[in-house]
Amino acid sequence: MSKESNKAKFLAEFPKLVGELKSILVGYGMPAEAVQWFEDSLNYNTPGGKLNRGLSVVDTYVILKGYKSVEDLPAEQYEKLAILGWCIELLQAYFLVADDMMDKSITRRGQPCWYRQKEVGEIAINDAFMLEASIYALLKSHFKKESYYIDLIELFHDVTLQTELGQLLDLITAPEDRVDLSKFSLEKHSFIVIFKTAYYSFYLPVALAMYVAGVCDPKDLEQAKSVLIPLGEYFQIQDDYLDCFGTPEQIGKIGTDIQDNKCSWVVNKALQLASPEQRKILDENYGKKDSQCEVACRKVFNDLKVDQYYIKYEENVAQELRKKISQIDESRGFKGEVLTAFLNKVYKRSK
Repeated sequence: MSKESNKAKFLAEFPKLVGELKSILVGYGMPAEAVQWFEDSLNYNTPGGKLNRGLSVVDTYVILKGYKSVEDLPAEQYEKLAILGWCIELLQAYFLVADDMMDKSITRRGQPCWYRQKEVGEIAINDAFMLEASIYALLKSHFKKESYYIDLIELFHDVTLQTELGQLLDLITAPEDRVDLSKFSLEKHSFIVIFKTAYYSFYLPVALAMYVAGVCDPKDLEQAKSVLIPLGEYFQIQDDYLDCFGTPEQIGKIGTDIQDNKCSWVVNKALQLASPEQRKILDENYGKKDSQCEVACRKVFNDLKVDQYYIKYEENVAQELRKKISQIDESRGFKGEVLTAFLNKVYKRSK
């Protein structure tokens, strides 16, 4: 099955879940206008992204159980995995609706942010809560009788808190309206990206598939985490690098991290390397909505050859992760192939 076919099959499951969630509201006697609002929120905020997190639940299970492709999965088993995948996408939607309000963002996935839709405004705060609550309604409906039900609940709760901790540190370290580079450090950046991105984007999909596959010994979960968390950190550092050094044609957008005062790996590495004169330039120009200030920062990054430090980092981290994967103990059913598949998707990614 092609990547496009897998995505189409996954997307076909979403309307069923929307119908199920709507029926809960109807059961509570909610008026039709409120049910319609909820449906609109679900459809606007959930299925529009790349869906990599949700699809990874299915892909991981296929590898763990030795199927040749997604096509070989029994329909009932595919549905269970797809529901868990959509639960991750609902979690992502919940984070993004809230994040866009905190950042006062204008667009998301090529369309106006949900809170900027006519008549939505601050109601989006409640909509975000409802997106999160939908996860637990679906888990209860489809997994309550499973032996691993509580494991799923606890995993979603743990990862949600971890992501929110990363978001908190990001918000207080790098607010767009108050630039203070003395708050930045590579150590803070590492914490932010591990907690804000790595846990829910890399570890969560694999751990969910592992529970369904019955490969959930604590040692196996730890093996998966020991590779997926640093891989998630590498993914975000790569994203930071591409924002600064990638071309708009390459990454599909114009990089904004410099003007948005992002606590990115690029500026943190530059701060570590900068001379007093270069540090002064960054202090005076970083985080300003001014193209000339951005040019001044880019010149410092280029003079310090930050891109060359990234290339060395990328090779080192890939080598370390391959070594870890080669040492995976597969005696209890876990497969290093799961981790290799993730690494191959990320290594030398250009967009």
